[in-house]
Amino acid sequence: MPHAVARLRDERLARSLKPFVARGSRSERCPRCRVAISHCLCRWQPRVPSHCGVCLLMHDIEPLKPSNTGWLIADVVTDTYAFTWQRTGVDLRLLELLADPQWQPFVVFPGEYAAPSRVVERVETAPGKRPLFILLDATWTEARKMFRKSPYLDALPVLSLRPEALSRYRLRRSTRGEHLCTAEVAALCLELASDVQAAQALDAWLDAFTEHYLGAKHHRLADLDNAAHRALAVFAKT
Repeated sequence: MPHAVARLRDERLARSLKPFVARGSRSERCPRCRVAISHCLCRWQPRVPSHCGVCLLMHDIEPLKPSNTGWLIADVVTDTYAFTWQRTGVDLRLLELLADPQWQPFVVFPGEYAAPSRVVERVETAPGKRPLFILLDATWTEARKMFRKSPYLDALPVLSLRPEALSRYRLRRSTRGEHLCTAEVAALCLELASDVQAAQALDAWLDAFTEHYLGAKHHRLADLDNAAHRALAVFAKT
């Protein structure tokens, strides 16, 4: 069964007035991992348990981009939900999720942009509740606008991360090394919630995806014996 981001991608394509043409679209891609068929990495996909949930609030065309890493989160974290951010409204299914009593939602965003009373740096939940990390999946400029213009998130705590390393993401350009990609942010959240195995699997899955994606782009073989693939061998389906 397709995961949440795959379903959102199908919904977005269904309402498109013209085809979305991604860079490198002349190469046939695997529909499951989105990498060129020659570099498919589906057999390395990890399968791990997780007690956390992730809610991806995605800017309009993010689900269509083959380089989007929210897709990787949904590959690893079973309880991943994905919604398109709307400038003038909100998906009612998102509001239902935020009100679900099993979850303790956290908006993951730099604390400097929120009122100090909302900011937390630890993942603490009430008994019987599981953490639900709300990630704004967009460019940095878009994400700041989404944070400001989503009043339904205003009452929720803001989890402010303090990453100790610069981003490893190499599929899109950024002028700020401290700006992590969505999958890196999710892995940090999982680690903070003591969901260590899922965090490690997601980190390795991102690294392997990057290796295969760039290998296809530059017409070179992926290194199947690097650290990421060795880590995935512990988690892989096969």
